[in-house]
Amino acid sequence: MLRATARLRAASGSPLTPGPGPYQVFDRKAKALQKQRAVLRQNGERSRTVDYLRDEAADRLMERFWDIKRNFGTILDFGSGSGHFSRLLTPDKVQKSILYDSSALTLNRDQPDQFQVATSRIHADEERLLETVGEQSYDAIVSCLTMHWVNDLPGVLTQIQRALKPDGLFLGCMLGGETLFELRTALQLAQLEREGGISPHVSPMTDTRDVSNLLGRAGFTLLTVDIDEVKVNYPSMWELVEDLRDMGESNAILGRRPFLHRDTLAAASAIYKAMHGENGEEGESVPATFQIIYMIGWKPGPEQRQPLERGTGEVNLKDVLET
Repeated sequence: MLRATARLRAASGSPLTPGPGPYQVFDRKAKALQKQRAVLRQNGERSRTVDYLRDEAADRLMERFWDIKRNFGTILDFGSGSGHFSRLLTPDKVQKSILYDSSALTLNRDQPDQFQVATSRIHADEERLLETVGEQSYDAIVSCLTMHWVNDLPGVLTQIQRALKPDGLFLGCMLGGETLFELRTALQLAQLEREGGISPHVSPMTDTRDVSNLLGRAGFTLLTVDIDEVKVNYPSMWELVEDLRDMGESNAILGRRPFLHRDTLAAASAIYKAMHGENGEEGESVPATFQIIYMIGWKPGPEQRQPLERGTGEVNLKDVLET
C-alpha cells in the first residue's frame, strides 16, 4: 500500500548550543530548526502524516519493552519527539513518562489526553542531559529514533547510564548505517555524472558493529543488540525527500551544501528509478530502506544477577549439543 503517495511494508524554543563532546558532525541548531519547521507546516498535520516510520519503530521497541518482566515507576523518553513511544505505555507497566526533546514545538505537538499514563515535558538539548536531570533519577530511559543526530554518542550514552538508578534499564533504537542506501547511491552517481564530484547529502550513521562496544564503554551490562529493517515504497524519489523534510530528517551535516542543482536532482531521480524501481499492483514505485538498530543495556546494581565465574559450570556444553 502506497503512502497517500507512500506505504509502509514490513521486512520555537531557546537556541541550542553545540554539545560538550569533541565530536562535531551535525549542526544541532539546524536540526532543531528543521524539526520545528516540520511541526509548523499545516498546523502539525504534515508531521502527523509522516509519523509512520517513528510509529513503526516505537511499536517494535514496545514489543521488546513488554518482554522485560518488570514494572517501572518513572521513565525518561529521551529524544521523544511528540511521544511516539510514550503513547503506547499503559499504567500497569509504567506510572509516569517524562518526554525530553530539543524541539519545543515537537514536544508539545500532541495533547496530554492522547497518553494513557501521566506525562510531563522537558525542553532541553539531548547532548546535555546531566545539565537538566540529576544522576540516578530514573528507573528506565528509552530512546526512539533520535540518537543518530547526536554528535558525541559515547558521551551521551555515558550520561544516560549515570542518569539511571542502579539496575536501571536503557532501551533504545536508532537508524543504522545502511539506512537510505538507495538514495545515497543515486545522489552520489548523479553528482559524479553532472558535477564531477560528490558531497554528503545523507547523514553518516553508526555502524551496527560499534553499538555493543559503545554500550560497554558507557558502563552498561547484560547487553542485547539486534537489527531490523523497515521498507517504505514511494511513487518516486521526490515523495521520499518531501517526507524526510516533513519528518524533520533533512541533512544537518556541518558544512553541508545548501542546495543541489535541479538537473542533478532530476538525474538522481532517474538513477534511483532505474536501479531500484519496482512494478507492483499499485503501479511503479521505489523502495527506501531504514535500518534500525535496537539496543538494551542495564546499569549495574547490587541486586543484579551476575554471570557465574568461568569453570563453575556443571554441564558440559558438548554433551548438550550432541543430545
